[in-house]
Amino acid sequence: MLRAKQQSLALELLTDIRGLARLVPGPDVSTPGLALTGYTHRFPAERLQVLGETEVSFLLSLTEDERRRAIEGFLALDIPAVFITKGQEPPVPLVEVANQRGIPVIRTPAKTAEFFTRIKPFLEDCFAPRTSMHGSLADVFGVGLLFVGRSGIGKSEAVLDLVERGHRLVADDLVLVARRGNDVLIGRGHELQRHHMEIRGVGIVDISHLFGVRAIRQQKRLEVVVQLELWDANATYDRTGLDRQTVEILDVTLPKVVIPLIPGKNITVISEVVAMNHLLRYAGIDSAGQFHHRLRNRMQQAREYLEEDDE
Repeated sequence: MLRAKQQSLALELLTDIRGLARLVPGPDVSTPGLALTGYTHRFPAERLQVLGETEVSFLLSLTEDERRRAIEGFLALDIPAVFITKGQEPPVPLVEVANQRGIPVIRTPAKTAEFFTRIKPFLEDCFAPRTSMHGSLADVFGVGLLFVGRSGIGKSEAVLDLVERGHRLVADDLVLVARRGNDVLIGRGHELQRHHMEIRGVGIVDISHLFGVRAIRQQKRLEVVVQLELWDANATYDRTGLDRQTVEILDVTLPKVVIPLIPGKNITVISEVVAMNHLLRYAGIDSAGQFHHRLRNRMQQAREYLEEDDE
């Protein structure tokens, strides 16, 4: 963590390097609060602890013996690390006791609120639930479409055609998915893969060099799963859009669209329609539902007319 954020937060290690081997068990960060007064009931010892101006000034207000007891009691809780914000000098004997217990003390010139704001997203990303999926992820009209299907079905070719039409590639073949919060899935490609794509019969191509930086994205939210499968004459496919399918990824439910492949079907245009239809639904416009409602109303009117016709 120190290596990852040392430059952006100007982190300075005040203790020796022994404590850097400690594990950070979770993404939570807090201030010690009442723990400095000796009240440690329900104290979250697994969290990173931050000493802001209020905590430091409280420690400095104590006598030398009281301050040592407060610091020893606080660090006896075996916390992962202590951060001191606003570039403050650590109260004596914080560094001494921290070295004895192998707990790193790190200083940053950032204000306490700014430090929380900048460290929390980093930690949440590190501890976010993750999975990897075989598929291709593209940004189509701002909608993240994840193309899935058996190997060789044409996922990469569909995304390549979308890129040629001005849309953007996020990842091909291997998509790394992380959950942010309760219902947001973020997909990206492997760092070694970058924005390369395998096209059968051609080989591996670099999309960023072929089409420029406008044709790629580093990451994108997954919003619709597009499943490509071979046409099966015995299968039943949704023709109205009323029977909506879903799929769960990392406990997040996403809409799924199944597209059967037959010769002559333009998957690229259909994919664009899937994205635009998703945007319409997000805006509260349900084309299939509205059509179904109008049709039922017309049928009801016709039935009432026939019931009232006495001739």
